[in-house]
Amino acid sequence: MTELIKVNYDNPEKPMVSGRELHKALGIKTAYKDWFPRMCEYGFSEGIDFCSFLSESTGGRPAADHMITIPMAKELCMIQRTDIGRQFRQYFISIEEAWNSPEMVMQRALAIANERVKTLQLSVSQLTVDNQIMKPKAEYFDELVDRKLLTNFRDTAKELHIGQKEFIQFLIDHKYVYRDQRGKLKPYMPYVEDGLFELKEFTNTKTGFTDTQALITPKGKETFRLLGI
Repeated sequence: MTELIKVNYDNPEKPMVSGRELHKALGIKTAYKDWFPRMCEYGFSEGIDFCSFLSESTGGRPAADHMITIPMAKELCMIQRTDIGRQFRQYFISIEEAWNSPEMVMQRALAIANERVKTLQLSVSQLTVDNQIMKPKAEYFDELVDRKLLTNFRDTAKELHIGQKEFIQFLIDHKYVYRDQRGKLKPYMPYVEDGLFELKEFTNTKTGFTDTQALITPKGKETFRLLGI
């Protein structure tokens, strides 16, 4: 797809474009300082559809500019009723379609989850260092579970305010987990590597049988929350 205008993806929740750049690209003859307030009369609100900032002008003095959402940019293009406006509107539609693809939704959820669990990661990192030196792996996992940093499927469903069966079905339908031959839930390894799940090894003291249990990490819980669970 040919880039008609630079799209800013700094906001992980929505892409935006510069109002001034769009104004120039559309060939608007009215001065930007007059055109943009007039466009806002169509019902656009600051903090929802756009945000203001100062940019450097060619004269070196700060000039008012706005970062506008793709839906607002799309409507502005339609308002112009020009061939270039229709071309840009189709471009923004393609941007929206790509942005809302399942792959991009998952990528954004992971990025936002990473930001929101930074403080937990710090405490987990310190606990990891302490436990790797002082405690066996089994005790390390037990302490994480005790601190509710790692939770099983049932407890995670409670935290997400969803039924356990519905939560598990979502994970299966979206290929996060599968059932093995014994019907036990197992996460797919890419999501273990991404940090959504941890695998805890345990042993039945009576039978000596050893197996692994899938636990959901803080990053996993936040990711599933952001995906609308």
